[in-house]
Amino acid sequence: MKKKQRAHPPINPMTQALRRLRRAARRLPGALAKPVPGHAPGLSPEQLAAVARDQQAVPGAAVEPTTVCCYDYAPDRCTRRVITDLPAFLAQPLDPAVSVRWINIDGLSDLGAIASLAEHFGLHPLAVEDMLHTPQRPKFELFPPANGDSSDHASTCNDLIFIVLIMARLVDDAVTTEQVSLFLRGRVLLTFQEPGGDVWEPIRQRLMQDGSKLRQQDASFLAYAMLDAVVDHHFPILEFYGDKLETLEARVLEDPRPTVINQIHAIKRELLLLRREVWPLREAVNQFQREPSELVSNATRTFLRDVHDHAVAVIELIETYRELAGGLAETYLSSVSVRMNQVMKVLTIFASIFIPLTFLAGVYGMNFKYLPELEWKWSYPLFWGVCLAVAGGMLAWFRKQKWL
Repeated sequence: MKKKQRAHPPINPMTQALRRLRRAARRLPGALAKPVPGHAPGLSPEQLAAVARDQQAVPGAAVEPTTVCCYDYAPDRCTRRVITDLPAFLAQPLDPAVSVRWINIDGLSDLGAIASLAEHFGLHPLAVEDMLHTPQRPKFELFPPANGDSSDHASTCNDLIFIVLIMARLVDDAVTTEQVSLFLRGRVLLTFQEPGGDVWEPIRQRLMQDGSKLRQQDASFLAYAMLDAVVDHHFPILEFYGDKLETLEARVLEDPRPTVINQIHAIKRELLLLRREVWPLREAVNQFQREPSELVSNATRTFLRDVHDHAVAVIELIETYRELAGGLAETYLSSVSVRMNQVMKVLTIFASIFIPLTFLAGVYGMNFKYLPELEWKWSYPLFWGVCLAVAGGMLAWFRKQKWL
């Protein structure tokens, strides 16, 4: 008999693309393969540029498109543009009238573009390595000034804030996750994300609205808004899991089939993954709020407390649903046990009734010549009368004992 293969969950297309990129990059010197013990830490812009040049020479290692979008805004205006010529864009100085510049990089496969951005904004090699080696644990890090920093973008503060997030989204009744990396330096906020969409469309709409409070604040406030959107987007996901658990609860009580317990365990695994993402995210928000850096304004610190509270609420909901899923698993086992006991009870009653009837049938089925009842005219009806009386008496006794 052919063994049935175990079904695996579908792989996110973004993950497939990065895996193809890494398989091609492992054939190159100093590529994006996972670092081995003793390997030099970090990825400098020079290393990325060298990998990008070698990558172009590898057959079949096509670079997937990377979209670079820039938002420049001040209290009275906001402009959006898609960057097609990145070197020319980086060569232009930042307009002093611009309060905040947000550069969003959608896609991580164009290493040449990432190398140019890392060199221009002085991104730390350790942060660049964590950005490309997905997935990372959500975290907050404050880096000192690095060589190659561009003063017109860094303003008077040369610190670099690096934040790693795991963005969870609900797409077609399925939860997908991707890593998002934020770099905050002066008036500039860079976000690197995997292709496939995000949860920041409301933020883009707020930036385009006249009189938006988001325009009145600095770049750290924009980073707060992104953190808040990522954390709050867990609530509809948990609501989705809550509805699924309610449906499974009804099925466990009405029709506890093996497919139900499989779905319960699948939800428990997914909730565990969400828990592993939100727990360190809460700590990252806490560090972002308390880190003594000039990059973080007092208004941002005030609103970050609300994000921290939301993260705690998300964790509590996850724990509640995990306990509910565990309780449903125990309820399923109890329901199956009860049904099994009921079946065994019915079978035992039937067996108990037929044991004396089988005895009578066995006695009168023996091939002895001188059985006294064999010659009686009413032997056959009498036999059935005795059998029915015995069965009825046993049923009456079972009912009296409350076994029925």
